[in-house]
Amino acid sequence: MAPARPAPPPAVTVVGIGADGWQGLPEGSRAELRAAEVLLGGPRQLDLLPPECGGERVGWPSPLRPAVAGLLAAHAGRRLVVLASGDPMFYGIGRALAEEAGALRVLPHPSSVSHATARLGWPREDTEVVTLVGRPAARLAAALHDGRRLLVLSAGAGTPAEVAALLRDRGFGPSRMRVLEQLGGHRERVSAEATADDWAEAGPSGDPLNIVAVECRRAPSALRLGAVPGLPDEAYEHDGQLTKRHVRAATLGALAPAPGELLWDIGGGSGSIAVEWMRTHPSCRAITVERDPVRAERITRNADRLGVPALRVVTGAAPAALTELPTPDAVFVGGGLTAPGLLDACWAALGIGGRLVANTVTLESEAVLATAHRRYGGELVRLAVAHAVPVGGFTGWRQAMPVTQWAVQKTDIPLAGADR
Repeated sequence: MAPARPAPPPAVTVVGIGADGWQGLPEGSRAELRAAEVLLGGPRQLDLLPPECGGERVGWPSPLRPAVAGLLAAHAGRRLVVLASGDPMFYGIGRALAEEAGALRVLPHPSSVSHATARLGWPREDTEVVTLVGRPAARLAAALHDGRRLLVLSAGAGTPAEVAALLRDRGFGPSRMRVLEQLGGHRERVSAEATADDWAEAGPSGDPLNIVAVECRRAPSALRLGAVPGLPDEAYEHDGQLTKRHVRAATLGALAPAPGELLWDIGGGSGSIAVEWMRTHPSCRAITVERDPVRAERITRNADRLGVPALRVVTGAAPAALTELPTPDAVFVGGGLTAPGLLDACWAALGIGGRLVANTVTLESEAVLATAHRRYGGELVRLAVAHAVPVGGFTGWRQAMPVTQWAVQKTDIPLAGADR
């Protein structure tokens, strides 16, 4: 038997580099950079290399992500080394390269987060990281909880002021902020601490290569938002079309979101189900379908305010509006159950293991759910909530309209006698 041939080397090597530049690199990284025929990176990173790195220098275009595949193809067969800031696999170019090039050899450098936690004395495992590089600042709102420590990866010199403004707007003006610039380099600087309320005076624009440290403090008058579904109804802008807090919590429990999953929210109303689905994990995704354009705009505002600006809002009527949507992991139907073909379209869109949950308060829609329950199985429940209210000089119960909920998981095992 012939000896096994060694595996070919990866087509792309990725070298992490810090603000300390060439002198901060280990010899293994330096050797790769010297031997490269093509050096691909941002202008700032390429400028850190000495003349002895003689490979062709190619700067990243903007926008970067769509150009990755073409650049790799253009330099196929040549010894290609990509420069990246810090750890390439931590909010870096490494992810895009892995998706396009497959096998990589990655030589990481300490990330800005590692440097920041070291300077601040914050345990890394207790510190949440939020990136605003190429992302809206509104996504920071989902991470705001009293007492939490956050590191915000900045998009540029203006990010600290943007963060301070968001903190003030979301009721976290007392939060304490510091800006750490050029971490690991000879121009490293850590700003004086100031509250977000005072940042307009204390925090002028600085170096674009920075990270913002935030110790979250909620103002006493601010609405408290927890980390689990069932946010206060007051957290939402709405016109009455809102799945109320207790029913919403039960509905999210039935939908059972998991990281990376996609929800269809049909008949979005105020968007509360989709918003709280996405708040369960940063990788959760949702598409809400709402036929009323005024409500659709309101959903967008709610998503932005509550920290999930990536919520996709489709203005249109289901089931017609569902035809071009990506396959969901779960579907919630909060309105329009009597529309011909809607429930069948939602069921057909789900893969094996997908979940469908539908709520209604009307007898007509309840009949639709009863039929679906007989056909597909699952669980049919009635949710009833009563609130204590004044009755003269006493207190009594006021019953809200009961909600009928059908929840089912799609399996490949049909019910006896059912047409699946």
